[in-house]
Amino acid sequence: MSGPLDGIRVVDLSAMLSGPWAADILGDQGADVIKVEAPGTGDHVRALRNQVEGLASMFVNVNRSKRSLTLNLKDAEGIRVLKQLVAEADVLVQNFRPGVVERLGIGYDDLAEVNPGLVYLSISGFGEHGPYAKKRVYDPIVQALSGLTTIQAGSDQERPRLIRTVLPDKLTAVTGAQAICAALVARGRTGKGQHIRLSMLDTVMAFLWASDMNAYTFVNQPVAPEKAASFIDLIYETADGYITVSTMSNREWEAFCRAADREDLLVDERFDTPSKREENVDERLSEIQKVLLQKPGSEWIEILERHDVPCAPALRRFELLENPQVVASGSIIETEHPVAGPIRQARVAARFEGTATESPRGAPRLGEHSREVLGQLGLSADEIEQLVEAGVVGAEHGEPTPDPDDADVVQTRGA
Repeated sequence: MSGPLDGIRVVDLSAMLSGPWAADILGDQGADVIKVEAPGTGDHVRALRNQVEGLASMFVNVNRSKRSLTLNLKDAEGIRVLKQLVAEADVLVQNFRPGVVERLGIGYDDLAEVNPGLVYLSISGFGEHGPYAKKRVYDPIVQALSGLTTIQAGSDQERPRLIRTVLPDKLTAVTGAQAICAALVARGRTGKGQHIRLSMLDTVMAFLWASDMNAYTFVNQPVAPEKAASFIDLIYETADGYITVSTMSNREWEAFCRAADREDLLVDERFDTPSKREENVDERLSEIQKVLLQKPGSEWIEILERHDVPCAPALRRFELLENPQVVASGSIIETEHPVAGPIRQARVAARFEGTATESPRGAPRLGEHSREVLGQLGLSADEIEQLVEAGVVGAEHGEPTPDPDDADVVQTRGA
């Protein structure tokens, strides 16, 4: 793989979403990522629904650009092989529950003895200390505990609501990938690796504090329960569908009123200053909604764009595939997976002009690269076969049989 991380080797011990996608991002940017999985079963995500030829779509999307090695980490010989792999690696990613890696003998201190330059990322739900440290954690748990569900509700008086995507898991993955790259830069200066500890709870709180916790920033300023700025969001119904329109500045508000042929709103005392428009936000948004119901969405988009008013259609997922901006940007790519056939995915988001990335490699079958990786470590064919016969390395070369009891699992864990 080419890219800015070409030459970096990552050992991925993680499962589900947060850790695997963090490692996936590094792989997409050129790193050699070796996903270590349990023989016979592999990552739980392999067994989720929406499969083609035994490959689950979610696994395909968060484990591309990796090689798969099956290794029994409950066996002393498996730990020995892992340490041999780590000795030649740059990064290790794990999201076991706190305390598990130490019990297995593969915590940071154990592996730093083998490789002092190792960058070791530990992802947890709540951190290593405190009453929640060893609790099982799924994405909705973090959404609720972090206050995100109350923010999504709009106020402290409304029913808390989940965001309908696993944001804490995915945000932790992105933060983890960035933290690894920062630690690699530091290693370039000092020659030393380090342990990075990242919790999903801390990640979401840092994310929220950038814009949603302003009232709690100044310690000596009294805080009242949050009230909704408006119970109307910025998705508007038109004569034939939905669009979004935003009029943040004076110029945009004036442009909208002229585009909508509602210049009377410009002299309406409720809306003639920015502060009044904020104070009377429900009334203002209601006026916008009444206007937009009069024409089809595509017609409004054309009119509003002509007046330089920020707007966009509220696309359904299937419509996204053919949106002209998405097509023009090449945001969605199609590649050929050797097992699953043609697949459609988002391209690597960051485009590096100096160290261009290749198209991502397809996600690996379970144990697909076990012999290849072990051979690169210097093990002979006979030694590898002995490990397979002893159950230390899996004998499989394909996908595990999905567990029907797990078919409806859609949430993911962070640790």
